[in-house]
Amino acid sequence: GMLEKIRLCLIKKLLPHLEDRRKYHHEFVSSTSFHGVHKIVQTRSKTRKVLWLLVLAGCLAVVIWQICSRFIYYFSWPTTTTVVVQYVENIQFPAVTFCNLNRFQAHAVSNLKIIILVWNIVSAILQKFATEHKYSQELHDFLAGNQNFSIKEFTRKNGFYLNSSTLLECDFFGKPCYPQDFEHVFTEYGNCFTFNHNDLSSRRVSLSGRGLHLLFDVQQDQFTDEPALGYTDAGITFVIHSPQELPRFDGLGLLTPVGTHAQVAIRQLKSIIQEYPWGECKPDIKLQYHKIYSTHGCLLECKARYIQDWCGCLPFILPGNGTECDLMKFYKCVYPAVYDIEIKGLCTVGTHNSTCPAPCEETDYPTTISYSSFGGEKAIKYFSEKLKKSPEYIRQNLVRIEIKYHDLSYKITQQQKALTISELLADVGGQLGLFCGASMITIIELLEYIFTNFCWMCIFLLLKAPEMPQWNNPSQNQPTHKEKKRGIQEC
Repeated sequence: GMLEKIRLCLIKKLLPHLEDRRKYHHEFVSSTSFHGVHKIVQTRSKTRKVLWLLVLAGCLAVVIWQICSRFIYYFSWPTTTTVVVQYVENIQFPAVTFCNLNRFQAHAVSNLKIIILVWNIVSAILQKFATEHKYSQELHDFLAGNQNFSIKEFTRKNGFYLNSSTLLECDFFGKPCYPQDFEHVFTEYGNCFTFNHNDLSSRRVSLSGRGLHLLFDVQQDQFTDEPALGYTDAGITFVIHSPQELPRFDGLGLLTPVGTHAQVAIRQLKSIIQEYPWGECKPDIKLQYHKIYSTHGCLLECKARYIQDWCGCLPFILPGNGTECDLMKFYKCVYPAVYDIEIKGLCTVGTHNSTCPAPCEETDYPTTISYSSFGGEKAIKYFSEKLKKSPEYIRQNLVRIEIKYHDLSYKITQQQKALTISELLADVGGQLGLFCGASMITIIELLEYIFTNFCWMCIFLLLKAPEMPQWNNPSQNQPTHKEKKRGIQEC
């Protein structure tokens, strides 16, 4: 039937004769560009055949070992780090956020401890804080009796402010600056103010040793804090960050106590990290409420999403658009939700599989800071007459801060692939060429030879397959099934 026709077609057209197959094998080993093979075939001496066979086997073993080691090294995703120092004619000045360590105006805080505790519950989103049990009942009574109380508006109106009385001097690169050049922002320190928040193109430095010069009056008699809760210092805290990023004070703030002159020398450090699996960054992540990606901004947006889902409102200290949480929501829902987020690890930072992996590109500003006592005798007398304050007031309230670039350069720390695809192919090709004299053409020859022999083997197995049983009508000479059955019964 049909199967027999297929067999005949395979025998006549596809499967060559034995002599033709032998001739094909002989031509392949005699003409292949894979060095050493034709030596084994063409050499008549058995000793030389054995020697060439050992040489070829040894070279193949070395090639396989070298290629496997290169592939293992490549799939370990190795990286190298290069450091380049680039000198420029002008450089971007960073943003600087300033806060008073005494966060609230003294006259506005009738029940200081409760207000501080309420604010700490609100700012617990940004820093870890635990309310003490001895204040729980007092807090609950305050929140129950002041449900319409807005800690946001209270802090904005009665927190630290920046005007001509608190910012006595401001100079940026020889030009005066004013309180309106600072942008208000909420942090764990309450009201804070950021210079160069909008990243103006004109705020670039073209000379080292000059930058931002500020003189603050912290007004300790006007602003205060609660020492029982650990706030015992007086002075200015500030953080230097990229203009496109939000300030982060948790562990990064620089402190300048009263009566001191702080000189801050900064450098710009750019870090470039490879994407996964070479590095830990993921370049496709975008933030909704931040211009550039950062782990801190991603962490804030992650907390905002969970809190909005759990509590049905959004804390004003977090980015996003939503109904603002009132005090009772902060105490009963937001504060426990932040605790659950940290305990359950819902918003993680660091590796590629975390919620907020490392950024692919990041700009930091390493600082070197030195201090000296503010004002000599003549300087104290000068400011005392100018401000109409006592010398003791000058020593207890004034803070001078100078922020400048160490030099007009920035350092780039770049993570690079230690082995690329092209380098891997070059290594493999070099090993094949060195030990076997093989190239890409040789590989194609071998693949063609293997494929041809595989096809012949398949045809051979198909021809040797058992024939299909044929269901034909029984002939007259053969007994039928009924006759067989009758014969069995008669027997």
